[in-house]
Amino acid sequence: MTNRIDYAKASPGGYRAFGGVYVHVQKSGLAPELVNLVYLRVSQINGCAFCIDMHTRDLLKSGVSVDKLVLVSVWRDAGPVFSSREREAFRWAESVTRVAETGVPEDDYAAAAAEFSDQELADLTYAIGLMNAFNRFGVAFRSTPAAAAAAAAA
Repeated sequence: MTNRIDYAKASPGGYRAFGGVYVHVQKSGLAPELVNLVYLRVSQINGCAFCIDMHTRDLLKSGVSVDKLVLVSVWRDAGPVFSSREREAFRWAESVTRVAETGVPEDDYAAAAAEFSDQELADLTYAIGLMNAFNRFGVAFRSTPAAAAAAAAA
């Protein structure tokens, strides 16, 4: 994979603007592990190798078990590995990420609204939107995952 451009360097103002949303989400009160799990799931849906690599590494560094990480893509079949809050966050993330297919149905909204306060749901949706945007940058500009860079250097 060859990185096409460094979009953060090419347009630092745009990158800083997205960074402002990232900081907001970090300060929102949502659990960092929950947010990073959602970032990982959204990145899996979108096929962003750079973001999958980065968020997996972040979750491992924060102490999330490999057992949990390997089941993120199949969370519906993982039983009690994920809390009800995490499952609803994944469900909402999938529905919002696939908005063109889903239209974000009322039952997905109702389930998310039953688990999250209005502010939490808005902030979770900011996180989902932000990761969808970053995934599009990562895929469009072929951002090189750390694992691929390390393999190429070896």
